[in-house]
Amino acid sequence: MSDDDFEASTPYGRYRQTEVFTTGMLTGDTPDVPVAYEDLKAAAEDAMSDEAYAYVAGGAGGESTKRANRRAFDDHRLVPRVLRDTSERDLRVDVLGDTWPVPFALAPIGVQGVMHDDGDLASARAAAAEGVPYVTSTQSSYPLEDVAAELDAGSEDGPPTWFQLYWSKDRDVTASLVDRAEDAGYDAICLTLDTPHLGWRERDLQGGYLPFLDGKGIANYTTDPAFRDRLDSDPEENPREAAREFVDVFADPTLEFDDLDWLFDRTDLPVVCKGVLHPEDARRCIDAGADGVVVSNHGGRQVDDAVAALDQLPAVADAVRDADPDAAVLFDSGIRRGADALVALALGADAVLLGRPYCYGLAVDGEDGVRAVVSNVRADLDLSLALTGYDAAREVDDGALARTD
Repeated sequence: MSDDDFEASTPYGRYRQTEVFTTGMLTGDTPDVPVAYEDLKAAAEDAMSDEAYAYVAGGAGGESTKRANRRAFDDHRLVPRVLRDTSERDLRVDVLGDTWPVPFALAPIGVQGVMHDDGDLASARAAAAEGVPYVTSTQSSYPLEDVAAELDAGSEDGPPTWFQLYWSKDRDVTASLVDRAEDAGYDAICLTLDTPHLGWRERDLQGGYLPFLDGKGIANYTTDPAFRDRLDSDPEENPREAAREFVDVFADPTLEFDDLDWLFDRTDLPVVCKGVLHPEDARRCIDAGADGVVVSNHGGRQVDDAVAALDQLPAVADAVRDADPDAAVLFDSGIRRGADALVALALGADAVLLGRPYCYGLAVDGEDGVRAVVSNVRADLDLSLALTGYDAAREVDDGALARTD
């Protein structure tokens, strides 16, 4: 069901429950896309190749950071409240001056083509149909313009749509990607800062698999005029050369805070810095001119034994708002269910990014799988919000939480 079919006060949770229970009782059919995250993950593993699943599910090193991300949620428990009128709920939140219909977006996930043939196009169609914000990855399996078209980017009918940028070693390539994102109608640039080098990922190394070297996830490069100028032959004629060239120019490890000025001068779009974990780094991003940050450890994919992103969220949120009360604070890394999103809101996030769950939905059932995951997360969030005593996502604060340590 599209967002147009709902009012701000629509009881998403009750609607989703009724839909599933009625179907089950009348026809005996249970959901094709598993409701529980653990079952969804298992179904996705069955649906994907071993190499693709390892790439999506894996983390850095021994994956202690992935585990820490989830353990951090166990340190915070929601406190249900009673005798509060929550008959109507409002899931809308304000991000960068825009009103989001829900406090979560689909995170930028690269190489979605290894999960489903339609890849990013299916995920974008699902986001548009459900009316939830979407962040297109630089490493999308289809050109950013094609993804934007599925989202109806730049129009009043489409959901909020961001473009996630990896800053290339070749600044002409970076400039071209930014210009293309503007022309395609994206609303903001989400600049990922935590990948100046690819992390040590044992699952991928053991399988000897890097999808980019197989030409997967580099559609934005092979269609980019600045990147194509670097090649001796067209990528359609020599895909191996294009893949090797991509690996060479993917990231710029020389970047420093002063370099941000170049990007801020280059675009009129808001820029949000993703992959920030230290309060001082967050403050410096905002002082340099960023419009917000995403607190994230890349889903545990970059540094093993790193701090859990959720543990850093309150201090980073305080630092950002001290620097600029209007700046956005988003959270990523470890969100699995709607209740998780509520915890992050209570700890200072304006909204969260949902990553692996929707990718697993994509692997299981394409666009419909993503829509099912979005519907379930939204319903869980709606009911958790109400049962914790709040009727608006904007009003959630740390009073919703109790620590267990």
